[in-house]
Amino acid sequence: MGRRKRPLPLFEKVEIIDAGSDGKAVARVDDRVVFVPFAAPGDVADVQAYKKRRSYFEAKLVKIHKESEYRVTPECSHFGLCGGCKWQHMSYESQLQFKQKQVKDALERIAKVPCEKFFPIIGSEKQYYYRNKLEYTFSDRRWLTDFDPSKEEGGPEDMNGLGFHLPGMFDKILDIDHCYLQRDPSNAIRLAVKKYALEHGMSFYNVRKWEGLLRNIIIRTSRNGNLMVIVVFREETDKNKGLLAFLGEEFPEITSLMYVINDKKNDTINDLEVKLFAGEPFIVEEMIPPGNRKEPLTFRIGPTSFYQTNPEQAQKLYETAYGFAGFKGDEVVYDLYTGAGTIASFVAPSVKKVIGVEYVEEAVKDAYDNMELNGIANVEFYAGDLAKVLDEEFIGTHGKPDVVITDPPRAGMHEKVVRQILNAAPEKIVYVSCNPATQARDIALLHEKYDVLKVQPVDMFPQTHHVENVVLLKRRKH
Repeated sequence: MGRRKRPLPLFEKVEIIDAGSDGKAVARVDDRVVFVPFAAPGDVADVQAYKKRRSYFEAKLVKIHKESEYRVTPECSHFGLCGGCKWQHMSYESQLQFKQKQVKDALERIAKVPCEKFFPIIGSEKQYYYRNKLEYTFSDRRWLTDFDPSKEEGGPEDMNGLGFHLPGMFDKILDIDHCYLQRDPSNAIRLAVKKYALEHGMSFYNVRKWEGLLRNIIIRTSRNGNLMVIVVFREETDKNKGLLAFLGEEFPEITSLMYVINDKKNDTINDLEVKLFAGEPFIVEEMIPPGNRKEPLTFRIGPTSFYQTNPEQAQKLYETAYGFAGFKGDEVVYDLYTGAGTIASFVAPSVKKVIGVEYVEEAVKDAYDNMELNGIANVEFYAGDLAKVLDEEFIGTHGKPDVVITDPPRAGMHEKVVRQILNAAPEKIVYVSCNPATQARDIALLHEKYDVLKVQPVDMFPQTHHVENVVLLKRRKH
Protein backbone atom coordinates (compact mmCIF):
# COMPACT_ATOMS: atom_id res chain seq x y z
CA MET A 1 0.00 0.00 0.00
CA GLY A 2 1.47 3.35 -1.08
CA ARG A 3 2.13 6.12 1.35
CA ARG A 4 -0.43 8.87 1.55
CA LYS A 5 0.74 12.22 0.31
CA ARG A 6 1.04 14.83 3.01
CA PRO A 7 -1.51 17.63 2.63
CA LEU A 8 0.05 20.79 1.29
CA PRO A 9 0.29 23.69 3.73
CA LEU A 10 -1.96 26.67 4.29
CA PHE A 11 0.28 29.74 4.60
CA GLU A 12 -1.33 32.31 6.88
CA LYS A 13 -0.97 36.09 6.69
CA VAL A 14 1.59 36.01 3.90
CA GLU A 15 2.66 39.31 2.37
CA ILE A 16 2.57 39.48 -1.42
CA ILE A 17 5.78 41.19 -2.49
CA ASP A 18 5.75 41.36 -6.30
CA ALA A 19 3.85 40.77 -9.55
CA GLY A 20 5.38 37.95 -11.57
CA SER A 21 6.10 37.95 -15.29
CA ASP A 22 3.54 35.20 -15.91
CA GLY A 23 0.70 37.16 -14.32
CA LYS A 24 0.87 35.49 -10.91
CA ALA A 25 1.72 37.44 -7.77
CA VAL A 26 4.79 36.47 -5.75
CA ALA A 27 5.25 35.79 -2.04
CA ARG A 28 8.13 34.26 -0.09
CA VAL A 29 7.76 31.81 2.81
CA ASP A 30 10.82 30.32 4.54
CA ASP A 31 13.08 31.18 1.59
CA ARG A 32 10.73 29.46 -0.84
CA VAL A 33 8.84 31.38 -3.53
CA VAL A 34 5.03 31.07 -3.60
CA PHE A 35 3.12 32.00 -6.77
CA VAL A 36 -0.46 33.20 -6.18
CA PRO A 37 -2.87 34.08 -9.03
CA PHE A 38 -5.18 37.08 -8.58
CA ALA A 39 -3.27 38.49 -5.61
CA ALA A 40 -1.71 41.97 -5.67
CA PRO A 41 1.61 43.23 -4.29
CA GLY A 42 0.90 44.59 -0.82
CA ASP A 43 -1.87 42.10 0.01
CA VAL A 44 -1.56 40.24 3.30
CA ALA A 45 -3.43 36.99 2.82
CA ASP A 46 -3.91 33.32 3.65
CA VAL A 47 -2.94 31.18 0.65
CA GLN A 48 -3.45 27.45 0.20
CA ALA A 49 -0.68 25.58 -1.60
CA TYR A 50 -1.95 23.17 -4.27
CA LYS A 51 1.30 22.29 -6.03
CA LYS A 52 4.82 21.79 -4.66
CA ARG A 53 8.03 21.98 -6.63
CA ARG A 54 11.67 21.81 -5.60
CA SER A 55 12.07 25.57 -5.17
CA TYR A 56 8.54 26.98 -5.12
CA PHE A 57 4.86 26.44 -4.32
CA GLU A 58 1.80 27.33 -6.36
CA ALA A 59 -1.09 28.46 -4.17
CA LYS A 60 -4.59 29.92 -4.38
CA LEU A 61 -5.89 32.95 -2.55
CA VAL A 62 -8.10 31.95 0.41
CA LYS A 63 -8.58 35.08 2.53
CA ILE A 64 -7.27 38.64 2.35
CA HIS A 65 -6.48 40.20 5.73
CA LYS A 66 -5.13 43.46 4.33
CA GLU A 67 -5.80 44.73 0.82
CA SER A 68 -3.07 46.16 -1.35
CA GLU A 69 -3.14 49.86 -2.21
CA TYR A 70 -3.00 48.74 -5.86
CA ARG A 71 -6.33 46.88 -5.67
CA VAL A 72 -9.42 47.99 -7.60
CA THR A 73 -12.76 46.29 -8.26
CA PRO A 74 -12.58 44.21 -11.48
CA GLU A 75 -14.98 45.25 -14.23
CA CYS A 76 -15.65 41.74 -15.50
CA SER A 77 -17.97 39.31 -13.72
CA HIS A 78 -15.82 36.43 -15.02
CA PHE A 79 -12.61 37.68 -13.40
CA GLY A 80 -10.91 34.94 -11.41
CA LEU A 81 -12.11 32.13 -13.71
CA CYS A 82 -11.35 33.44 -17.19
CA GLY A 83 -7.60 33.56 -17.77
CA GLY A 84 -7.71 36.46 -20.22
CA CYS A 85 -7.35 39.47 -17.90
CA LYS A 86 -5.32 38.37 -14.88
CA TRP A 87 -4.55 41.92 -13.68
CA GLN A 88 -8.04 43.46 -13.68
CA HIS A 89 -7.87 43.65 -9.89
CA MET A 90 -4.96 46.13 -10.05
CA SER A 91 -5.16 49.80 -11.03
CA TYR A 92 -3.94 50.57 -14.53
CA GLU A 93 -1.20 52.84 -13.17
CA SER A 94 0.18 49.95 -11.09
CA GLN A 95 -0.06 47.58 -14.07
CA LEU A 96 2.20 49.92 -16.04
CA GLN A 97 4.58 50.16 -13.08
CA PHE A 98 5.00 46.38 -12.83
CA LYS A 99 5.30 45.92 -16.60
CA GLN A 100 8.11 48.47 -16.68
CA LYS A 101 9.74 46.63 -13.79
CA GLN A 102 9.38 43.34 -15.67
CA VAL A 103 11.35 44.72 -18.62
CA LYS A 104 13.99 46.31 -16.41
CA ASP A 105 14.44 43.12 -14.35
CA ALA A 106 14.87 41.00 -17.49
CA LEU A 107 17.57 43.27 -18.88
CA GLU A 108 19.42 43.45 -15.56
CA ARG A 109 19.13 39.81 -14.48
CA ILE A 110 19.25 37.98 -17.82
CA ALA A 111 21.02 40.26 -20.29
CA LYS A 112 23.21 41.86 -17.60
CA VAL A 113 24.09 44.75 -19.89
CA PRO A 114 24.00 48.49 -19.19
CA CYS A 115 21.47 50.73 -20.94
CA GLU A 116 21.98 54.40 -21.78
CA LYS A 117 18.30 55.46 -21.92
CA PHE A 118 15.34 53.60 -20.41
CA PHE A 119 12.12 55.44 -21.28
CA PRO A 120 8.85 55.28 -19.28
CA ILE A 121 6.35 52.75 -20.63
CA ILE A 122 3.84 54.00 -23.21
CA GLY A 123 0.40 53.28 -21.79
CA SER A 124 -2.79 52.59 -23.72
CA GLU A 125 -5.55 55.19 -23.92
CA LYS A 126 -8.03 52.31 -24.03
CA GLN A 127 -7.89 49.97 -21.05
CA TYR A 128 -10.90 47.98 -22.31
CA TYR A 129 -12.40 47.13 -25.72
CA TYR A 130 -9.01 47.47 -27.43
CA ARG A 131 -8.71 44.12 -29.26
CA ASN A 132 -9.57 43.80 -32.95
CA LYS A 133 -9.79 40.00 -32.88
CA LEU A 134 -11.40 37.44 -30.57
CA GLU A 135 -12.06 33.74 -30.98
CA TYR A 136 -14.83 32.04 -29.04
CA THR A 137 -15.25 28.28 -28.64
CA PHE A 138 -18.44 26.20 -28.58
CA SER A 139 -18.62 23.32 -26.10
CA ASP A 140 -21.23 20.95 -24.69
CA ARG A 141 -19.17 20.83 -21.47
CA ARG A 142 -19.37 24.35 -20.07
CA TRP A 143 -17.94 25.09 -16.65
CA LEU A 144 -20.55 25.29 -13.89
CA THR A 145 -19.80 28.20 -11.58
CA ASP A 146 -20.85 28.27 -7.92
CA PHE A 147 -23.72 30.58 -8.82
CA ASP A 148 -24.91 28.63 -11.85
CA PRO A 149 -28.67 27.92 -11.68
CA SER A 150 -28.01 24.61 -13.41
CA LYS A 151 -26.43 23.38 -10.16
CA GLU A 152 -29.85 23.29 -8.48
CA GLU A 153 -31.45 19.97 -7.52
CA GLY A 154 -31.99 17.72 -10.52
CA GLY A 155 -28.64 18.43 -12.15
CA PRO A 156 -27.70 20.60 -15.11
CA GLU A 157 -30.11 20.51 -18.05
CA ASP A 158 -28.13 22.65 -20.47
CA MET A 159 -24.37 22.16 -20.61
CA ASN A 160 -23.84 24.11 -23.85
CA GLY A 161 -21.53 27.10 -23.68
CA LEU A 162 -19.86 29.64 -25.95
CA GLY A 163 -16.83 31.44 -24.60
CA PHE A 164 -13.20 30.87 -23.63
CA HIS A 165 -11.23 27.86 -22.48
CA LEU A 166 -10.55 27.79 -18.77
CA PRO A 167 -6.82 27.97 -18.02
CA GLY A 168 -5.33 24.47 -18.06
CA MET A 169 -8.57 22.80 -19.17
CA PHE A 170 -8.73 21.89 -22.85
CA ASP A 171 -12.26 20.47 -22.61
CA LYS A 172 -13.99 23.05 -20.40
CA ILE A 173 -15.45 26.33 -21.66
CA LEU A 174 -16.41 29.30 -19.54
CA ASP A 175 -19.70 30.58 -20.93
CA ILE A 176 -19.28 34.34 -21.38
CA ASP A 177 -22.08 36.85 -20.91
CA HIS A 178 -20.00 39.98 -21.53
CA CYS A 179 -16.36 40.38 -22.55
CA TYR A 180 -14.56 43.69 -22.09
CA LEU A 181 -11.84 43.04 -24.66
CA GLN A 182 -13.59 43.77 -27.98
CA ARG A 183 -16.07 46.52 -28.76
CA ASP A 184 -19.64 45.89 -29.82
CA PRO A 185 -21.18 44.24 -31.68
CA SER A 186 -18.80 41.44 -30.60
CA ASN A 187 -20.81 40.52 -27.49
CA ALA A 188 -24.13 40.88 -29.30
CA ILE A 189 -23.00 38.59 -32.13
CA ARG A 190 -21.78 35.90 -29.72
CA LEU A 191 -25.02 35.93 -27.69
CA ALA A 192 -27.21 35.96 -30.81
CA VAL A 193 -25.35 33.01 -32.33
CA LYS A 194 -25.69 30.99 -29.14
CA LYS A 195 -29.41 31.76 -28.85
CA TYR A 196 -30.04 30.85 -32.50
CA ALA A 197 -28.06 27.62 -32.21
CA LEU A 198 -29.97 26.47 -29.13
CA GLU A 199 -33.36 27.36 -30.65
CA HIS A 200 -32.55 25.46 -33.86
CA GLY A 201 -31.06 22.35 -32.27
CA MET A 202 -27.50 22.87 -33.49
CA SER A 203 -25.09 20.71 -31.49
CA PHE A 204 -22.09 22.22 -29.69
CA TYR A 205 -18.68 20.57 -30.09
CA ASN A 206 -17.36 17.91 -27.72
CA VAL A 207 -13.56 17.95 -27.89
CA ARG A 208 -13.21 14.56 -26.19
CA LYS A 209 -15.49 12.72 -28.62
CA TRP A 210 -14.79 15.00 -31.63
CA GLU A 211 -18.54 15.34 -32.11
CA GLY A 212 -20.87 18.31 -32.56
CA LEU A 213 -21.54 20.78 -35.36
CA LEU A 214 -20.47 24.17 -33.99
CA ARG A 215 -16.77 24.61 -33.14
CA ASN A 216 -15.65 28.25 -33.13
CA ILE A 217 -16.59 31.78 -34.06
CA ILE A 218 -13.95 34.41 -34.88
CA ILE A 219 -14.74 38.14 -34.89
CA ARG A 220 -12.35 40.68 -36.43
CA THR A 221 -12.86 44.43 -36.52
CA SER A 222 -11.02 47.44 -37.93
CA ARG A 223 -10.91 51.07 -36.87
CA ASN A 224 -12.71 52.19 -40.02
CA GLY A 225 -15.80 50.11 -39.20
CA ASN A 226 -15.13 46.90 -41.14
CA LEU A 227 -16.40 43.76 -39.42
CA MET A 228 -15.48 40.14 -40.25
CA VAL A 229 -17.21 37.10 -38.77
CA ILE A 230 -15.97 33.54 -39.39
CA VAL A 231 -18.02 30.57 -38.17
CA VAL A 232 -16.24 27.22 -37.92
CA PHE A 233 -18.40 24.11 -38.39
CA ARG A 234 -17.35 20.49 -38.09
CA GLU A 235 -19.27 19.43 -41.20
CA GLU A 236 -21.34 20.81 -44.05
CA THR A 237 -25.10 20.83 -43.31
CA ASP A 238 -28.19 22.81 -44.31
CA LYS A 239 -28.26 24.30 -40.81
CA ASN A 240 -24.98 26.11 -41.50
CA LYS A 241 -26.51 28.32 -44.17
CA GLY A 242 -29.45 29.09 -41.91
CA LEU A 243 -27.16 30.40 -39.18
CA LEU A 244 -25.05 32.40 -41.62
CA ALA A 245 -28.14 33.93 -43.27
CA PHE A 246 -29.45 34.85 -39.80
CA LEU A 247 -26.16 36.58 -38.97
CA GLY A 248 -26.23 38.59 -42.19
CA GLU A 249 -29.79 39.76 -41.58
CA GLU A 250 -29.41 40.42 -37.84
CA PHE A 251 -26.09 42.28 -38.21
CA PRO A 252 -26.04 44.17 -41.53
CA GLU A 253 -22.84 45.92 -40.37
CA ILE A 254 -20.91 42.69 -41.08
CA THR A 255 -18.78 43.45 -44.16
CA SER A 256 -17.18 40.00 -44.45
CA LEU A 257 -19.12 36.86 -43.49
CA MET A 258 -17.19 33.61 -43.88
CA TYR A 259 -17.19 29.98 -42.75
CA VAL A 260 -14.86 27.01 -42.44
CA ILE A 261 -15.46 23.26 -42.34
CA ASN A 262 -13.02 21.75 -39.83
CA ASP A 263 -13.25 18.02 -39.13
CA LYS A 264 -9.69 17.84 -37.74
CA LYS A 265 -8.83 17.15 -34.11
CA ASN A 266 -7.42 20.64 -33.57
CA ASP A 267 -8.88 24.13 -33.95
CA THR A 268 -6.34 25.67 -36.33
CA ILE A 269 -7.83 26.86 -39.62
CA ASN A 270 -4.68 28.18 -41.34
CA ASP A 271 -4.46 25.01 -43.44
CA LEU A 272 -8.18 24.93 -44.33
CA GLU A 273 -10.26 26.65 -47.01
CA VAL A 274 -12.13 29.68 -45.69
CA LYS A 275 -15.30 30.12 -47.75
CA LEU A 276 -16.96 33.48 -48.37
CA PHE A 277 -20.71 33.56 -47.63
CA ALA A 278 -21.33 37.30 -48.08
CA GLY A 279 -19.39 40.54 -48.47
CA GLU A 280 -15.66 40.98 -49.06
CA PRO A 281 -12.98 38.33 -48.37
CA PHE A 282 -11.05 40.81 -46.22
CA ILE A 283 -11.37 43.84 -43.96
CA VAL A 284 -9.27 46.98 -44.29
CA GLU A 285 -7.11 48.66 -41.64
CA GLU A 286 -5.12 51.87 -41.93
CA MET A 287 -2.03 53.30 -40.24
CA ILE A 288 -0.55 56.76 -40.32
CA PRO A 289 2.92 56.44 -41.86
CA PRO A 290 6.02 58.25 -40.59
CA GLY A 291 8.35 60.26 -42.80
CA ASN A 292 7.29 62.11 -45.95
CA ARG A 293 4.44 59.86 -47.10
CA LYS A 294 1.13 61.76 -46.93
CA GLU A 295 -1.36 58.97 -47.69
CA PRO A 296 -2.24 56.47 -44.93
CA LEU A 297 -0.91 52.95 -45.24
CA THR A 298 -3.69 50.50 -46.08
CA PHE A 299 -3.71 46.82 -45.11
CA ARG A 300 -6.09 44.13 -46.28
CA ILE A 301 -6.62 41.62 -43.50
CA GLY A 302 -7.88 38.18 -44.49
CA PRO A 303 -9.39 35.55 -42.19
CA THR A 304 -5.99 34.05 -41.31
CA SER A 305 -3.79 37.15 -41.71
CA PHE A 306 -1.68 38.31 -38.80
CA TYR A 307 -2.24 41.87 -37.65
CA GLN A 308 -1.47 43.44 -34.27
CA THR A 309 -4.53 42.98 -32.06
CA ASN A 310 -4.32 46.47 -30.51
CA PRO A 311 -4.10 48.76 -33.56
CA GLU A 312 -3.81 52.05 -31.63
CA GLN A 313 -0.84 50.78 -29.65
CA ALA A 314 0.63 49.08 -32.73
CA GLN A 315 0.86 52.55 -34.28
CA LYS A 316 2.93 53.73 -31.28
CA LEU A 317 5.02 50.54 -31.30
CA TYR A 318 5.99 50.94 -34.95
CA GLU A 319 6.59 54.67 -34.56
CA THR A 320 9.01 53.82 -31.75
CA ALA A 321 10.87 51.25 -33.87
CA TYR A 322 11.04 53.71 -36.76
CA GLY A 323 12.31 56.50 -34.53
CA PHE A 324 14.97 54.29 -32.93
CA ALA A 325 16.34 53.32 -36.35
CA GLY A 326 17.06 56.96 -37.24
CA PHE A 327 17.06 56.42 -41.02
CA LYS A 328 19.06 58.69 -43.33
CA GLY A 329 17.55 57.40 -46.59
CA ASP A 330 20.27 55.20 -48.10
CA GLU A 331 20.01 52.14 -45.81
CA VAL A 332 19.50 48.50 -46.67
CA VAL A 333 17.13 47.17 -44.00
CA TYR A 334 16.44 43.56 -43.06
CA ASP A 335 13.01 43.06 -41.51
CA LEU A 336 13.15 39.67 -39.79
CA TYR A 337 9.95 37.83 -38.83
CA THR A 338 8.19 40.36 -41.06
CA GLY A 339 4.72 38.74 -40.89
CA ALA A 340 2.43 40.54 -43.33
CA GLY A 341 5.04 43.25 -43.86
CA THR A 342 3.55 45.91 -41.57
CA ILE A 343 6.89 47.19 -40.28
CA ALA A 344 8.44 46.83 -43.76
CA SER A 345 5.77 49.09 -45.25
CA PHE A 346 6.30 51.54 -42.39
CA VAL A 347 10.02 51.99 -43.09
CA ALA A 348 10.25 51.37 -46.86
CA PRO A 349 9.53 54.97 -48.01
CA SER A 350 12.43 56.23 -45.85
CA VAL A 351 15.18 53.80 -46.94
CA LYS A 352 16.87 52.42 -50.04
CA LYS A 353 15.64 48.81 -49.79
CA VAL A 354 13.91 46.44 -47.36
CA ILE A 355 14.42 42.68 -47.31
CA GLY A 356 11.70 40.89 -45.35
CA VAL A 357 11.97 37.27 -44.18
CA GLU A 358 9.06 35.30 -42.73
CA TYR A 359 8.46 31.65 -41.85
CA VAL A 360 4.77 31.51 -42.93
CA GLU A 361 4.35 31.47 -46.71
CA GLU A 362 0.77 32.76 -46.56
CA ALA A 363 1.99 35.81 -44.62
CA VAL A 364 4.52 36.56 -47.36
CA LYS A 365 1.70 36.56 -49.91
CA ASP A 366 -0.22 39.01 -47.70
CA ALA A 367 2.93 41.13 -47.44
CA TYR A 368 3.33 41.42 -51.21
CA ASP A 369 -0.39 42.27 -51.55
CA ASN A 370 0.03 45.05 -48.98
CA MET A 371 3.07 46.48 -50.80
CA GLU A 372 1.14 46.54 -54.08
CA LEU A 373 -1.87 48.11 -52.36
CA ASN A 374 0.31 50.92 -51.02
CA GLY A 375 2.42 51.42 -54.14
CA ILE A 376 5.66 50.38 -52.42
CA ALA A 377 8.23 48.87 -54.78
CA ASN A 378 11.52 48.75 -52.85
CA VAL A 379 10.69 45.69 -50.70
CA GLU A 380 11.41 42.00 -51.32
CA PHE A 381 10.05 39.15 -49.21
CA TYR A 382 11.30 35.62 -48.70
CA ALA A 383 9.62 32.70 -46.95
CA GLY A 384 11.48 30.13 -44.90
CA ASP A 385 13.03 29.18 -41.59
CA LEU A 386 15.23 32.13 -40.63
CA ALA A 387 17.85 29.85 -39.07
CA LYS A 388 18.31 28.32 -42.54
CA VAL A 389 17.50 31.25 -44.84
CA LEU A 390 19.66 33.91 -43.21
CA ASP A 391 23.12 32.69 -44.16
CA GLU A 392 26.20 34.22 -45.78
CA GLU A 393 24.97 33.42 -49.27
CA PHE A 394 21.65 35.19 -48.62
CA ILE A 395 23.44 38.28 -47.29
CA GLY A 396 25.88 38.21 -50.18
CA THR A 397 23.01 38.12 -52.67
CA HIS A 398 20.81 40.81 -51.12
CA GLY A 399 23.41 43.11 -49.62
CA LYS A 400 24.82 43.63 -46.17
CA PRO A 401 22.17 45.26 -43.92
CA ASP A 402 22.77 48.68 -42.40
CA VAL A 403 19.85 48.17 -40.03
CA VAL A 404 18.19 44.96 -38.84
CA ILE A 405 14.67 45.15 -37.43
CA THR A 406 13.59 41.94 -35.74
CA ASP A 407 10.21 41.11 -34.23
CA PRO A 408 10.32 37.39 -33.34
CA PRO A 409 7.63 35.27 -31.64
CA ARG A 410 7.62 34.77 -27.85
CA ALA A 411 10.38 32.16 -28.04
CA GLY A 412 12.79 34.80 -29.33
CA MET A 413 15.42 34.26 -32.02
CA HIS A 414 17.19 30.99 -32.75
CA GLU A 415 20.83 31.21 -31.69
CA LYS A 416 21.87 30.64 -35.33
CA VAL A 417 19.91 33.76 -36.31
CA VAL A 418 21.61 35.78 -33.57
CA ARG A 419 25.04 34.55 -34.72
CA GLN A 420 24.28 35.41 -38.33
CA ILE A 421 23.23 38.92 -37.34
CA LEU A 422 26.53 39.25 -35.49
CA ASN A 423 28.37 38.09 -38.62
CA ALA A 424 26.44 40.55 -40.80
CA ALA A 425 27.35 43.32 -38.31
CA PRO A 426 24.70 45.95 -39.17
CA GLU A 427 25.30 49.35 -37.63
CA LYS A 428 21.99 49.18 -35.73
CA ILE A 429 19.57 46.52 -34.52
CA VAL A 430 16.03 47.42 -33.52
CA TYR A 431 14.66 44.51 -31.49
CA VAL A 432 10.88 44.43 -30.99
CA SER A 433 9.68 41.75 -28.57
CA CYS A 434 6.55 40.49 -26.82
CA ASN A 435 8.68 38.59 -24.28
CA PRO A 436 11.28 40.61 -22.33
CA ALA A 437 12.89 37.41 -20.98
CA THR A 438 13.79 35.88 -24.36
CA GLN A 439 14.65 39.32 -25.70
CA ALA A 440 17.11 39.78 -22.83
CA ARG A 441 18.59 36.32 -23.51
CA ASP A 442 19.25 37.29 -27.14
CA ILE A 443 20.63 40.70 -26.17
CA ALA A 444 23.16 38.96 -23.90
CA LEU A 445 24.52 37.23 -27.02
CA LEU A 446 24.38 40.38 -29.15
CA HIS A 447 26.33 42.27 -26.48
CA GLU A 448 29.44 40.63 -27.93
CA LYS A 449 29.46 43.46 -30.49
CA TYR A 450 26.57 45.74 -29.55
CA ASP A 451 25.64 48.21 -26.82
CA VAL A 452 22.07 48.88 -25.67
CA LEU A 453 21.31 52.56 -26.30
CA LYS A 454 17.55 52.85 -25.82
CA VAL A 455 14.72 50.81 -24.29
CA GLN A 456 11.03 51.63 -24.74
CA PRO A 457 8.30 49.39 -23.23
CA VAL A 458 4.84 49.66 -24.83
CA ASP A 459 1.65 48.33 -23.23
CA MET A 460 -0.28 46.50 -25.93
CA PHE A 461 -2.51 44.45 -23.62
CA PRO A 462 -4.04 46.31 -20.64
CA GLN A 463 -5.42 44.16 -17.79
CA THR A 464 -2.83 41.46 -18.58
CA HIS A 465 0.81 40.92 -17.60
CA HIS A 466 1.98 40.99 -21.23
CA VAL A 467 4.22 43.81 -22.42
CA GLU A 468 5.96 44.70 -25.69
CA ASN A 469 9.44 46.19 -25.67
CA VAL A 470 11.61 47.95 -28.25
CA VAL A 471 15.40 48.03 -27.84
CA LEU A 472 17.97 49.88 -29.93
CA LEU A 473 21.39 48.26 -30.14
CA LYS A 474 24.36 49.93 -31.85
CA ARG A 475 27.56 48.26 -33.01
CA ARG A 476 30.64 49.24 -31.06
CA LYS A 477 33.32 50.93 -33.17
CA HIS A 478 36.12 48.73 -31.85
